[in-house]
Amino acid sequence: MLAELTANAVADAEARRAVRSMADVEAAALARPAALDALRALAPADRIKVIAEIKRSSPSRGSLAAISDPAALARTYELGGASAISVLTEGRKFGGSLEDLESVRQAVSVPVLRKDFIASAYQVFEARAAGADLVLLIVAALDDATLAELHGLITELGMTALVETHSADELDRAAQLGAKLIGVNARDLTTFELDRDLFGRIADRFPEGAIRVAESAVLSAADVAHYRSAGADAVLVGEALVTGDPISNLSAFLAV
Repeated sequence: MLAELTANAVADAEARRAVRSMADVEAAALARPAALDALRALAPADRIKVIAEIKRSSPSRGSLAAISDPAALARTYELGGASAISVLTEGRKFGGSLEDLESVRQAVSVPVLRKDFIASAYQVFEARAAGADLVLLIVAALDDATLAELHGLITELGMTALVETHSADELDRAAQLGAKLIGVNARDLTTFELDRDLFGRIADRFPEGAIRVAESAVLSAADVAHYRSAGADAVLVGEALVTGDPISNLSAFLAV
């Protein structure tokens, strides 16, 4: 499934490239104001940080929420104390778009993450052109050369890569890359099964100084506390926020 999602995302990017050339999107990316400092926003603190996600649907759960105004939801997240906003821009399975990202960037003052299946330089440039401060890189979807190339480009453009892992070996690859923001996703993107204990089992593989992000399987304050006790500096939460009361849920998560 991950390979299919990535291939489709690249194909969709190539279709956009046929309309908007690499030169045009690169120029737009370079013309943007400087990206916000996501590492500073997500730096370890005396409380957990939350990356709040705008997510309409997923392959594993289907439709989650009818989000007609992602900018308004993002403002709610920021008001509730989120340190960053994640915007799913994949359209086929997650119902997102770059337009969502652009509207959210204009609406909030915290860093914004482009969450998608990124595997080409064009996708990185269009992320910056749309105002992204962070870009997701999924280790399992990329070979070492491509991972290094895209990580370098993201850094060169002043953004931060959130390097997502799903195993000890992948976490080691992220460490070798020199990644400063590393996530462990509890959801296996092949089977879509959840393993909330994965983060704790491999947490000792995080390189010194890296910010530790726990992704998926966060439905309650108890889940946040579980990750916090295992060493997480931040959690990325989507489903619990879009299907419930975002303000009360954020308040409970931040109180951990």
